[in-house]
Amino acid sequence: LAAANLMDAANLCEFEKVDILNITNGNRLQTYIIKGERGLGDVCINGAAAHLVSKGDLVIIVSYCILNEQEIANCEPTIIHVDEKNKVVW
Repeated sequence: LAAANLMDAANLCEFEKVDILNITNGNRLQTYIIKGERGLGDVCINGAAAHLVSKGDLVIIVSYCILNEQEIANCEPTIIHVDEKNKVVW
């Protein structure tokens, strides 16, 4: 999975494990983040996982963390919305 500016906005790190939920066809897969070229807005699925996602599919990228009870009380999820060119919409 590659997307540099989106990574910044979503606080994702290279090699972080993520789930990809394909809204278009219902496929789900686990993979990890690889940085792409900054500013292109590309979200790419590589390797065997590429058979589960096609260009133009709508996807949700989910990252998880482990929190203790004190951290849970102050935790807010980061939700990023993008337009049709994967540019962040605030």
